[in-house]
Amino acid sequence: MRGQVQLKLRVPGSPASSVVLPFDWQKAVWGDAYIRIRNIFALVHDGYTLRQAAEVAAGKAPKLIDKLDWNGASDRFKEQKINHGNAIKLSTWERKYSQVVFDAIELLTSRNPPTTPAVLIDRCIRQWEPGSRTRQERARNLCQFLRHCVDREQMPSIWTPPIDLKEHIGRKSASSVSHKSHPITDQQIINLLSSLPDTQVGQRWADAIRLMAELGLRPIELLYLSIKRDPKTKQAYWWCSYEKRTGGGITKPRRLWPLPLTESDTEPSGKFAVEWNLQSRWQAKMIKLPPLQSGNGAADSISTYLRRNTGWQSLKAQLESEGERLSCYSFRHSYSVRGHQRGIDNGSMALAMGHSIEVHCRSYPWATEAGAEAAFNRAYSSIQYVSANSRV
Repeated sequence: MRGQVQLKLRVPGSPASSVVLPFDWQKAVWGDAYIRIRNIFALVHDGYTLRQAAEVAAGKAPKLIDKLDWNGASDRFKEQKINHGNAIKLSTWERKYSQVVFDAIELLTSRNPPTTPAVLIDRCIRQWEPGSRTRQERARNLCQFLRHCVDREQMPSIWTPPIDLKEHIGRKSASSVSHKSHPITDQQIINLLSSLPDTQVGQRWADAIRLMAELGLRPIELLYLSIKRDPKTKQAYWWCSYEKRTGGGITKPRRLWPLPLTESDTEPSGKFAVEWNLQSRWQAKMIKLPPLQSGNGAADSISTYLRRNTGWQSLKAQLESEGERLSCYSFRHSYSVRGHQRGIDNGSMALAMGHSIEVHCRSYPWATEAGAEAAFNRAYSSIQYVSANSRV
């Protein structure tokens, strides 16, 4: 009776395993059997079990991938991210991890799943613009999931993600439109506020904009505002408890420094500061913010509301005609410009806005230019000029 080729694996400290290969035990097929055995050896060396390796070598990779518990691994990865290590908040998981991990699971459990980490990463991040911050972030977060699968779920080491993600993230093309928003003037902000409806709901949104503009807040930081009091001077001041997780670590909670806006005036004096009494109104519980936690977070909530406003639509069209972009971050950007125009140095502005000097200079080049212009204007105004002909 003619038999088939049987392959056995013996690993010290582990039970022996074996598989039967689809080759008859005869000289005519020994070459094909040898090639198959070499391929199985390579796969076992990469971390597959003997049976898994035999299935992959036989062209049954999709069935093998289906058998891996990707859904369970996703649940356990979420648990790990939220409750252990450098723990993140549930809202952060929903914004930055949930979508890309969900997309990966759908692909990996489909009828035609990707069989390498590189293919999986590319297919999961295509929806975001090449070179964008979001694509970079999603690629890194997906790699965290894959490393979890290999290190903690004992999945085959072939799923270890690449270290260098540059080829996956890509670069923005020379013709691509920048999605970075631009600052707007104090007067444009004041005009926009005047266009909001004079209703209770409208004034809630107006106060949210006033706070972002005068304190230089990220939209989400509206949810982390409070008032503290200096134990020595007894002076009350704004405080933001938000901690932003970045590639360089976690930003610290910080004191906030208001920079009141100035409004144009017809009088010869030119401009005067706008007083919104935000701090005293906040302390008196007279400011009630609009709903900012629905949808995809504060920024999305504010953007959704403003998109319906005619004043916002008009301002957006004006900026676009000048090659610039308007977003709810424009109020924060304007704070930076305002501070530099008033002579505040980079270090102080970076501290007030909750990031490093390096990030500040890279993210707000227009603010640095505005500060340089203001500094030179002050220098010029301090010089007393005399005619060269008057000197003997």
